[in-house]
Amino acid sequence: MAFTNTALQAMKDRCAYLEANCSNLIIDADTHLTDLNSLTGKIKAAFEATPNYYHGRPIGHEEILREMKMADIDMALSWQNPAATPYSGDPSADFDGLMRANRHIFEVSQIYPHSFIPAGWTDPKALGVENALRVVDTCLFEFGFPVIKFNPAQNAFPITSDEVLAVVDRIAGCGAVTAFHYGGDTEFTPADGLEEVAQQFPQAPFLAVHMGGGGAGYLEAESIYLQTREMGIRNPNIHFIQSAKRDTHIESDFIVFQQAGEPYCNNISCGSDAPYGRMAWNFGGFRSMFNSLQDTENHTDRRIRNREVVFTDEDIQGYMGGNFAALILAAYRRIYAEFAIS
Repeated sequence: MAFTNTALQAMKDRCAYLEANCSNLIIDADTHLTDLNSLTGKIKAAFEATPNYYHGRPIGHEEILREMKMADIDMALSWQNPAATPYSGDPSADFDGLMRANRHIFEVSQIYPHSFIPAGWTDPKALGVENALRVVDTCLFEFGFPVIKFNPAQNAFPITSDEVLAVVDRIAGCGAVTAFHYGGDTEFTPADGLEEVAQQFPQAPFLAVHMGGGGAGYLEAESIYLQTREMGIRNPNIHFIQSAKRDTHIESDFIVFQQAGEPYCNNISCGSDAPYGRMAWNFGGFRSMFNSLQDTENHTDRRIRNREVVFTDEDIQGYMGGNFAALILAAYRRIYAEFAIS
């Protein structure tokens, strides 16, 4: 496979921007973008019927950009919104629909290259393995995406299935980042499953979106939150996105990973899961949480009060954007090295 000139230029431009600004960027590492003009049928009717929020209500790039400005966010990683990309049961038709959604991400990222980090989405169950691999190849070689995502929970396939591993092998072999929806909302993404995949590809980076969160209830999620914290410290090739998760567990994650030091403290980033979460709400919360973690006199966690764990301004900037910028930069550099791009 060969990269298109458009893909090469997109990668080089974004890489140069990240290199120049990685030490001060605020990045929302989990947003879902939709071409609102593409909505049809029941999805369009629901969108037009009410201005009120409903679960997964689609948002377009203009709304994301407005909220980024309001929330003082510089960049957002965006992938498609599965709530706006219905499947028909026909693998060929579903391939076409998912590729239209991925292409829209690419088109928006071309218009706003310093606001959006584009990411792809594939599905070996609905599309079949060959079509899932075609999605990966198109997203990488035609679009220049550094990240490709699976959602085993929503699409109902085990994270350790042979079909997943075949597609992960293609993504990892190209140097890109494999992302998973990783939550306690179904049985398809257990902690030991993610760990098994990560250990089969120890040199490849993985992005675990939600860090065990997602749609699970409080009690159901409790065990995977605790397992994830332990599993993350054993596997330095897994990077976690804090989104769609209880705030108290998010704070505890940051304390544990900060105490563990490098490379683990470099392996968490912040996200909103927009439109499933509000960017302004989440990043306002992240900022307040980090301010509290620097209050060594009054914080309720004894590790903070006893100064066993200290958060510097530089540490906090890493969690708010620098860590994720470094992850994406490393992906571009691996891709360049794998394909001898200068």
